[in-house]
Amino acid sequence: MGVAGHCGRSTANSPVSSSPCPWAGAPPSTCHSALLSVFLWKTDPWALSATCCGVTMSPFLRIGLSNFDCGSCQSCQGEAVNPYCAVLVKEYVESENGQMYIQKKPTMYPPWDSTFDAHINKGRVMQIIVKGKNVDLISETTVELYSLAERCRKNNGKTEIWLELKPQGRMLMNARYFLEMSDTKDMSEFETEGFFALHQRRGAIKQAKVHHVKCHEFTATFFPQPTFCSVCHEFVWGLNKQGYQCRQCNAAIHKKCIDKVIAKCTGSAINSRETMFHKERFKIDMPHRFKVYNYKSPTFCEHCGTLLWGLARQGLKCDACGMNVHHRCQTKVANLCGINQKLMAEALAMIESTQQARCLRDTEQIFREGPVEIGLPCPTKNEARPPCLPTPGKREPQGISWESPLDEVDKMCHLPEPELNKERPSLQMKLKIEDFILHKMLGKGSFGKVFLAEFKKTNQFFAIKALKKDVVLMDDDVECTMVEKRVLSLAWEHPFLTHMFCTFQTKENLFFVMEYLNGGDLMYHIQSCHKFDLSRATFYAAEIILGLQFLHSKGIVYRDLKLDNILLDKDGHIKIADFGMCKENMLGDAKTNTFCGTPDYIAPEILLGQRYNHSVDWWSFGVLLYEMLIGQSPFHGQDEEELFHSIRMDNPFYPRWLEKEAKDLLVKLFVREPEKRLGVRGDIRQHPLFREINWEELERKEIDPPFRPKVKSPYDCSNFDKEFLNEKPRLSFADRALINSMDQNMFRNFSFMNPGMERLIS
Repeated sequence: MGVAGHCGRSTANSPVSSSPCPWAGAPPSTCHSALLSVFLWKTDPWALSATCCGVTMSPFLRIGLSNFDCGSCQSCQGEAVNPYCAVLVKEYVESENGQMYIQKKPTMYPPWDSTFDAHINKGRVMQIIVKGKNVDLISETTVELYSLAERCRKNNGKTEIWLELKPQGRMLMNARYFLEMSDTKDMSEFETEGFFALHQRRGAIKQAKVHHVKCHEFTATFFPQPTFCSVCHEFVWGLNKQGYQCRQCNAAIHKKCIDKVIAKCTGSAINSRETMFHKERFKIDMPHRFKVYNYKSPTFCEHCGTLLWGLARQGLKCDACGMNVHHRCQTKVANLCGINQKLMAEALAMIESTQQARCLRDTEQIFREGPVEIGLPCPTKNEARPPCLPTPGKREPQGISWESPLDEVDKMCHLPEPELNKERPSLQMKLKIEDFILHKMLGKGSFGKVFLAEFKKTNQFFAIKALKKDVVLMDDDVECTMVEKRVLSLAWEHPFLTHMFCTFQTKENLFFVMEYLNGGDLMYHIQSCHKFDLSRATFYAAEIILGLQFLHSKGIVYRDLKLDNILLDKDGHIKIADFGMCKENMLGDAKTNTFCGTPDYIAPEILLGQRYNHSVDWWSFGVLLYEMLIGQSPFHGQDEEELFHSIRMDNPFYPRWLEKEAKDLLVKLFVREPEKRLGVRGDIRQHPLFREINWEELERKEIDPPFRPKVKSPYDCSNFDKEFLNEKPRLSFADRALINSMDQNMFRNFSFMNPGMERLIS
């Protein structure tokens, strides 16, 4: 995205082909020259698969779909078509029934104006189906990939054609031919033909947050069909991820009912120590008496919440309490026959609150009477006896006071709050989005958008990241947003982290106001020069090391280091951005096990499900350095499964022209044992690649960057992708029903303002 932070954290497959590098295992004497390879491709794309070093090369097409025209379709008249497309890649096979096409890979749903890759295997075809979300429109066509590659060969490696769809409509398709090549002495020939791997931004992924309640593993879930809560038996309303569902027993509940679950999960840890401990403390064991039942009207399962399908014997009904469940849910239902979980949870909560109140009264009685003294002389009148408990900041009097006038008692009931709880006057200076002029949209994602904004009062320019509260809530990412705010609040302490001026909110949105870094991001710049020279890559790497080590010293693991998240200021210094994936409190031996990160950069210990610490950042740093020096990703895969296998098992390819020190650093960063990886073991600043770096001067920004981005003005946007700049800068509409029902207290500590912004406002 190339601004002060990314909006979306969505799953994205690696854009790099899974085929091995053509000269990866061959000795130098047997490698063909780059010009010969290009000549073979221009003559016959299939010649390379049999002649290049004896290694099979799988060329692929990068395909983009856009500009769908439904033509004279009657169902489209007067309505917005709102189409989307599905792409099915099928393989040619011969079977007993004759020749046929089989789909082996999952169906893709590429957004309009985006690209996807398809390898050119013999006989492979691509079926494109266009459907309408708002109208009954279905059109399709089939394209032979080899024929499409021939078109590219005749047109300098790329083509643009209109595809006629059946029964109506057409769409514009762009295709470019790519061939993975490394270890070339002269890259210019390939660069002009598009032989470059880092061509597309890659989104981050994160494992769904798990809420552990009574051994259940609840995650936010989207229910595609009407679903009822298994606790309160009411309908689960809403869009997106309406409620929680247990990953073990499939119990579905409202998000608001998660504190009312009293039955332990039947699908996990039944004999664990924790479960046995709970059995000893509190046990309800009332088995149901289920029998097969024929339902004459639509009925919903009271465990998973979905409809009981079928015409007869659709499910089971309890003879005692009348509970209805699927056959598949019978073994997962807790033994709570005749028990209303909602009422039971409320009763238990009332008992607990009563016990807490009783304990508080006992404590206050002890405080008033003082400790019992045995065998000690009583203090004189003038001696002050220290209280046995600290005086609470606010206490309401218990019972009736006969020693004080009524007006004094009234004053006691309205004691002022302690000073530490009062909001600082600076935080009372509230900003509104109306205080800014939104000039350009710099990027967008599933969470929201990033804008170039001008502060009306001072005409200064900022990058404003706007997140939609409904999406943050539905994706269960409230805590991630608060973590990002807290990390950005620390960023002022270091020169190579993106600085945040303030945060504020409305009923629908959350806003981060950050410095506008108009130099663009490293992904944007590497797409124009294909790779960085050694001095430039070393300079960026050194500044990134300083930023990472600062975060690690604060107990923060970054977990999303990539080219897209490294920005340049107007002078050419780097700034690390987008802290939504950070993990706090990771000092000492602390470790975590959340599966998250951008697929190409994920460390092997994360893929193996092991607990990890800041070691994962040094693996990601190695991937980033490899991409800066060589111009492609070190690990390849046609899909995430192949990519993750490559990360776990394959060794990266190092071309002959790579400097010895650079290769040595990469080898030490790609050690799969985290405790032996450079950065975790040893001082990375002492590596020979950085022998010319004066770290103190670098941290003070006293070393001139080797590259200075072209910036014409403080509001220049020329270093950002043109994809979003032409869109109108406006906020996205939120789900009003969800916003009105949302508990805004979840974001009560979000607003923040640093002294720099306070001075601007005042």
